[in-house]
Amino acid sequence: MPTNEKQQQVAEIKERLTGSSGLIMADYRGLTVKEMRQLRTSVRDMGAVITVYKNSLAQIAIRELDMPNMDEYLEGPTAFVFTPEDPVATAKGLLAFAKEHKVFSFKGGYIDGQLVDAEAVKAIASLPSREELIAKLMGTMLNPLRNFMAMANAPAGAFARAVQAVADQKAAA
Repeated sequence: MPTNEKQQQVAEIKERLTGSSGLIMADYRGLTVKEMRQLRTSVRDMGAVITVYKNSLAQIAIRELDMPNMDEYLEGPTAFVFTPEDPVATAKGLLAFAKEHKVFSFKGGYIDGQLVDAEAVKAIASLPSREELIAKLMGTMLNPLRNFMAMANAPAGAFARAVQAVADQKAAA
């Protein structure tokens, strides 16, 4: 019979999984307490949450939510990083942390309904952020308008330069 505490933890895991747009799982073995505190702070600053659960409780929650089997990623100590908003920004931050701390490594993840491995998490971290993509899209959409405005203003500008040249000639004479 599962204890009340374990049932509450399974319910918490399920709530976090359903309220997140992404989950990144990582191996944190070898990090000192200070480094783990630094990781928690940086993850919190990104708007994400990092926690450590027993793998068996996570497996129960995943099964109850009818999510894909993640048993291969749930071996050994696992840090669960829940990203409520932009998984790309969180993955970028975690990748930067992993570059500084070689013992921290990705196991895999579940991002936007897709099960991904460690290499895919690293590839996601190399993508531009949502804001960058929106800015690029807006720039691309505005380019034809800018070109049209420049073309429309060209005759008026040429006429103004011609009038100015005539005025300069008459003033010099």
